[in-house]
Amino acid sequence: MNPHMLAQLLVQLIVIIAVSRLIGRGARWLGQPLVIAEVVAGIALGPSLLGWLAPGAMHWLFPPESMPFLKMLAEVGLVLFMFLIGLELDPKLLKGRGHASVAISHSSIIVPFALGAVAGALWLYKSLSSPDVPFSSFVLFMGVSMSITAFPVLARILTERGLMQSKLGAIAIACAAVDDVTAWCILAFVVSLVRASDLAHAGLTTLFALLYIGFMLLLVKPFLARLGARVANREGLTQNVVAITMVLLLASAWTTEYIGIHSLFGAFMFGAVIPKEGGLAAALAEKLEDVAVVLLLPVFFAFSGLRTQVGLLDTPEAWLTCGVIIVLACLGKFGGSAVAARLTGLRWREAGAIGVLMNTRGLMELIVLNLGLDLGVISPTLFTMMVIMALVTTFMTTPLLRVLYSPEELAREQLARTPEGPPPPSAYTVLLCVSHGQAGPGMAVLSRALAGERNEANLYALHLLSPDRALKARADEALDPSAASGGALTPLVGRAEKLGLSVRTLSFVSSEPARDICRTAQAKRADLVLLGWHKPLFSQTVLGGTVHEVMQEAGGTVAVLVDRGLTQVRRVLVPFVGSRHDRAALGLARRLVKQAGAEVTVLHVTSPEGAGAGRAQVEELFPAEEGAAVKLKVVRHMSPEEAALEEAKAGYDLVVVGLGAEWGLEDRLFGVQRERIVRDAPASLLLVRHPEGATVLAQTPEQARTQGASSETTQPAGARS
Repeated sequence: MNPHMLAQLLVQLIVIIAVSRLIGRGARWLGQPLVIAEVVAGIALGPSLLGWLAPGAMHWLFPPESMPFLKMLAEVGLVLFMFLIGLELDPKLLKGRGHASVAISHSSIIVPFALGAVAGALWLYKSLSSPDVPFSSFVLFMGVSMSITAFPVLARILTERGLMQSKLGAIAIACAAVDDVTAWCILAFVVSLVRASDLAHAGLTTLFALLYIGFMLLLVKPFLARLGARVANREGLTQNVVAITMVLLLASAWTTEYIGIHSLFGAFMFGAVIPKEGGLAAALAEKLEDVAVVLLLPVFFAFSGLRTQVGLLDTPEAWLTCGVIIVLACLGKFGGSAVAARLTGLRWREAGAIGVLMNTRGLMELIVLNLGLDLGVISPTLFTMMVIMALVTTFMTTPLLRVLYSPEELAREQLARTPEGPPPPSAYTVLLCVSHGQAGPGMAVLSRALAGERNEANLYALHLLSPDRALKARADEALDPSAASGGALTPLVGRAEKLGLSVRTLSFVSSEPARDICRTAQAKRADLVLLGWHKPLFSQTVLGGTVHEVMQEAGGTVAVLVDRGLTQVRRVLVPFVGSRHDRAALGLARRLVKQAGAEVTVLHVTSPEGAGAGRAQVEELFPAEEGAAVKLKVVRHMSPEEAALEEAKAGYDLVVVGLGAEWGLEDRLFGVQRERIVRDAPASLLLVRHPEGATVLAQTPEQARTQGASSETTQPAGARS
């Protein structure tokens, strides 16, 4: 490999990964799994799009002489990925669900297998098979390619939709596990038939395959169990352990390739026999997953895309054939799974959802199709048709699942699975939304001040797992995603325990965090949604992204805590000009006075010609019995933001400020400049937004009628009078 080829390969990797991630953003927006974006990216870089629009650019990017290197890299990526798929398969998934899972899974294989085989025998063999391919090999291959379910894509969809913890998700993932094992065993047999020169060689290959499986189960699996126990109890996952595992993985893949049933089966089998207890499987997946999925797997998609030529379907008859293949695939997979699920006792809606999920093909279908093309079983035209079928059946899964299980119903089911019921209607409830662990301690300190010494508040700590983060959890964590969220919630819960504070935790997987936060707040009747803030990677605004979406959709007060080492809430500053957000900030300050005995300074900023009419509004929220803890400062200043920053330097623990342009705070989806008050204020800040038309929290009708709060009016030096 000359240096020019290395440079070519590096450019190819840059383009492949960048295009996959770019299209992935659009797929996320459409609610589709990332694998859809990666397949589309591969097709877009191939002759179907790039080669059609700019043939010269495609030839420069993917010259024919570079394809062998790209293929080898894709094969290595597939070996690692199939190893990871084997790691995902846990026998515990079948516990208590064996009968239903086996029945549904085998029905979802037998029915589409039969339809594919019949279609291949009666119709497709004469027109779309490769030359000289044996009839039996083509028929068996068509049956297998129709009956595949994509275990990794199905797992991703279940976690993204929040169904992994449900009965439906548990059955679906178990069915997919059984389906994967069965389908790969059938495929290994088909490959051995295709590669064998005669029936005797095929029988010999099958015998060697059985001996290999017995060797893996009887000798390799016990050795790996001892290795896993040593990793868990003594050394941890050292580089030596990883090296031993990699050598065994490659040896297993080489063995099955040498036997004649393809290296992918050996990689899959080796991952499947690694014990899931002891942490070895989870630790290996943690080390290898990002490299395999982010770097190497997109290469396989690009290589598949270069082999997919949509231009080959250049007649109405070809597109009609493609449509019939899609219909047969859906009827066989969906029909067989749904009917079997209904017969095992599931409701029709659950059975339909099982059918939709089992109809997901995606990545595994592409692997099978590439095998068929490499072996010369199918023609490039049929390969293209089957790729389109895989795309369509995967793309339709999420929309159909959304119809069967709406987001609102899923949110209700997720909350119903938590041990705590909704709080009493009269209790003050705070929903603490924790994204990163560093926000937790400050949120616990503020919650202590809001709840008071007698814990007069219901506190819920919510952590939403992103689908990518949830997929890193192993099977036991996947069935209980809250286990994977401990890292984010631990700092908050630990500080809360030291403060004698009772906080109940909630956690589930979410692909729509803003909406799920608002749904949870509504279900728990939260009076305040408190968001933790961390410095974003690119944007500088505090009030962008998910924070912006929550503030737009929430039905109650939303506050964002910018923590600068908050350890107590004794001295509080509330800048005030009279907006509804300022009044909500005053309402929170009143609760801090009542529950924590905080000393509150209200900085009422008016224009140089203003009359300072804010006193009455402040007194409405601070009755006479609480007025002693409140100081009112009226300042005339051209810039309210400047006045607030000057006062904030006087040693306050917390600055509670309502949103508004006068403070340089406006919630917006995008932003490149960080708000000045956030950047320059030395104290921790609580940024408050109150929805239009809602009542200000912490204010009762009696309190609103109360007048006469005692306060002190001062004028700082330099202010114009």
